[in-house]
Amino acid sequence: MTTLFNHTIVAARDKQESASFFTEMFDLPPAEPGGPFLTVYLDAGVTLLFAEPGIEFPPQHYAFLVSEEDFDGIYARIQEAGLDHWADPHGKLPQQYNTNHGSRGVYFLDRRATIWKR
Repeated sequence: MTTLFNHTIVAARDKQESASFFTEMFDLPPAEPGGPFLTVYLDAGVTLLFAEPGIEFPPQHYAFLVSEEDFDGIYARIQEAGLDHWADPHGKLPQQYNTNHGSRGVYFLDRRATIWKR
């Protein structure tokens, strides 16, 4: 049996702002409206559906694999935007990226996230 990931719903306080933030950071085309969602298209037919649930919700964690060249661009945009970022999921290594698992990784928040405070 083949199982492929298709989509997930991303809860946002403001779906337009969060979808725009994501597409800017990852240098993707703008989100497209579809019903109650804003859809961001990723590779392999995967989509992120940004929605406003209208309730408080816990922080969400999404992880993406990108090429080294794409990482350079994303990390440059993180720095240009002055975003807090960390090399670890617990926020103990600020303003750094990690080199775990043979490549680079970084943790950062949607610039409008207000629920999760470090």
